[in-house]
Amino acid sequence: MQAIILAAGMGRRLKELTQNNTKCMVKVNGVTLIDRMLRQIEEQHLSRIVIVVGYESQKLIEYINTLGIQTPVVYVNNPVYSKTNNIYSLALAREYLCQDDTLLFESDLIFEDGVIEALINDPRDTLALVDKYESWMDGTCVKLADDDSIEAFVPGNKFKYSEIGQYYKTVNIYKFSKHFSITHYVPFLVAYQSALGENEYYEQVLRVITMLDDPVIKAKRLSGQRWYEIDDIQDLDIAESIFTPDEDIRVKLLQGRYGGYWRYPDLIDFCYLVNPYFPPQRMIDEIQASFTTLLTQYPSGMKVNSLLAAKNFDVHQDNILVGNGAAELIKCVMELLPDKVGIVRPTFEEYSHRKKEENIVAYWPQNENYTYRYNDLIEFFGDKSIKTLVIINPDNPSGNYIEKSDILNLVKWTKEKNIHLLIDESFADFADELNNTLITNDIINDENNHLLVIKSISKSYGVPGLRLGILASGDTEIIKKMKKDVAIWNINSFAEFYMQIEEKYKTDYKMALDIFREERKRFIHELSMVEGLRVIPSQANYIMAEIVNGVSAEELTRRLIVNSNILIKNLSPKMGEDEKQFIRIAVKTKEENNMLIAAIKNNIV
Repeated sequence: MQAIILAAGMGRRLKELTQNNTKCMVKVNGVTLIDRMLRQIEEQHLSRIVIVVGYESQKLIEYINTLGIQTPVVYVNNPVYSKTNNIYSLALAREYLCQDDTLLFESDLIFEDGVIEALINDPRDTLALVDKYESWMDGTCVKLADDDSIEAFVPGNKFKYSEIGQYYKTVNIYKFSKHFSITHYVPFLVAYQSALGENEYYEQVLRVITMLDDPVIKAKRLSGQRWYEIDDIQDLDIAESIFTPDEDIRVKLLQGRYGGYWRYPDLIDFCYLVNPYFPPQRMIDEIQASFTTLLTQYPSGMKVNSLLAAKNFDVHQDNILVGNGAAELIKCVMELLPDKVGIVRPTFEEYSHRKKEENIVAYWPQNENYTYRYNDLIEFFGDKSIKTLVIINPDNPSGNYIEKSDILNLVKWTKEKNIHLLIDESFADFADELNNTLITNDIINDENNHLLVIKSISKSYGVPGLRLGILASGDTEIIKKMKKDVAIWNINSFAEFYMQIEEKYKTDYKMALDIFREERKRFIHELSMVEGLRVIPSQANYIMAEIVNGVSAEELTRRLIVNSNILIKNLSPKMGEDEKQFIRIAVKTKEENNMLIAAIKNNIV
């Protein structure tokens, strides 16, 4: 068996990285794609490696010659690489196809060893390697029968998003038997190229072959092995985080992305916090039905969106502001509120990051669960001369919750002390106490003009991609200032449409929260049974837990990513000088929660 690698292309989408280098000489974590691929192929002890070169061919050949590859390497030159596509490159190597069984590779791939092994160890002699379609994948897809026959090749211009559940993406690695190349592929390759020209793709030949009564070629489905195709600088960035050999660096790279995890195959995100049971499918369908309109039309300005928010949250439009996520509102309001800010730690640090550390007065609860009541806050901050008090309720990460009656006592106390009170109730809807919001006309009014309430729609309602948040206050002057500070079109049409239809789904939302509370109760109970983990009660959609068997939070986080493809929050950097080890875990669906419990049991020992 031999290998053929197509490496003639220019890789224009990688811009300056391929200005003087071929695409396969781009480095991922310090190793070029071609170096990695050749060493993986060499492990299979093949008869030879045929490389079709073109752009910067001499530079590539000289580089490969320095790698010490023991398998014989043969070069085929494509002198018109800038005017042709890979069908022409493969046609140049067709004589080699007819001389031996072949593994065919495109040179812009990175993959783990198990990808090649899956193909070689399969007893079938002619296979197209495929993987279940994911949203990050581009290029040719196929539909498969139960016996792995390829029912149809689906090129990009025939792609139907309504059928993605049936699609498999070609990995651009193939196994051709010598017999298949002689009797099927090469004759059709020559005929196809002769009829349609040289600016085509070799997979189009396979598409024609699959229409035969006996096409011979079957699909080989991957089962979780990692691979990635690198077409642009974003692909390169993601590939580096997937394939870094340093597990600690991989963890840091993933954590540093702060989202976008749909581009990571099979990664389960227990770090970022959203409602797992809302929105309902009917609401999603309604948004999708208006997709084209929403995509091609401007959203309304601030005035209309404030009116929508006021309708949904039972306050006057002059008392409410819509933000591009709560993060935009946090930045804006913290710049307006006076310095010397009281906070509770450990906490979500976005508020304190907007002030100088010397202006922060932090209260650390002195108990193992980091719980506190409103009287604890009054006692601590009573003599601190703070001008602003920020309370997240339920708190993040502890899940500590102060009941509404006590929060109202805090509203009264801060008014008496002439302190601005900022309550973040992004997670309040998950608490067992119902109707606990402060965003109502009888609270958000002139009587409480020192009170500001922030709510993240992204978290409570499970729509983080919309980037929606609100801030309500009885102080209409600060609302006016904030409305002038943010952009007039600070939210998009999809977010506006969501607010427009949200009221129709109030019953669905209530049902989703009821289901959530039951699952959280079960999840906390099951987690509490895990040896080595001390679980802290929570009223939020996340759970803080202490690791008590000597494993560090950093190490458990690393193990879960590396061994189970699960991302959790390592709280160690938030815990000050406390050497205790804590993690935070999102509450997700029952199936996902059970997967996490099993993974922690396997990795905490």
